[in-house]
Amino acid sequence: MLLFLFVFLVHYQKIIHRDIKPSNLLLGDDGHVKIADFGVSNQFEGNDAQLSSTAGTPAFMAPEAISDTGKSFSGKALDVWAMGITLYCFVYGKCPFIDEYILGLHNRIKNKPVEFPEEAQISEELKELILRMLDKNPETRITVPEIKVHPWLTKDGEEPLPLEEEHCTVVEVTEEEVKNSVKTIPSLPAVILVKAMLRKRSFGNPFEAQTRREERSMSAPGNLLMYVYTALPGSAVRAE
Repeated sequence: MLLFLFVFLVHYQKIIHRDIKPSNLLLGDDGHVKIADFGVSNQFEGNDAQLSSTAGTPAFMAPEAISDTGKSFSGKALDVWAMGITLYCFVYGKCPFIDEYILGLHNRIKNKPVEFPEEAQISEELKELILRMLDKNPETRITVPEIKVHPWLTKDGEEPLPLEEEHCTVVEVTEEEVKNSVKTIPSLPAVILVKAMLRKRSFGNPFEAQTRREERSMSAPGNLLMYVYTALPGSAVRAE
């Protein structure tokens, strides 16, 4: 159920995530699940966003986003498709459309029907929900309001989802929060050294047997500042 609450909350903030997938659903130290990585997201005004560019992770892209028609497409329907792929992954441990080559993957997404492995039995209600979320036609794909009242999600109406007006508030980012989201690292060689340690997966004494490498790194201006952008409040949507 948390998977669906994520999208409800994001769309309520008038944001299309565009890269919903299991690896962007994080569990915090406080036990709350959060949706992360809004690097390719879009804000919109009105009821929906009309998109025309391709973004996100290939295996989670909707058919309309990789078509060559040149037509714009619904941002909300795009997120519903990615959410359907994610739900399928949670159930079966793999994506419904897989191919070694990107063109082959695109062809499968656009033309191959969804198949359900026989070794894992699921309810007809769940299967029907996945199929409606992975409808290749965005015009007939299930919408977020329809998902909210689906029998599988609400246990035939016995456990309805919370109402938006009771549990959702619009997140506003202040100028101070924007200012604090940018931090500086005073030394470029320090950044290079950390990257080298991560690449080698070595966290011992970084100054042993690295004299030549450090001398080469130190050729960069010592007062060069590197800027690191951290997530703004609201860029991770929490579902309680």
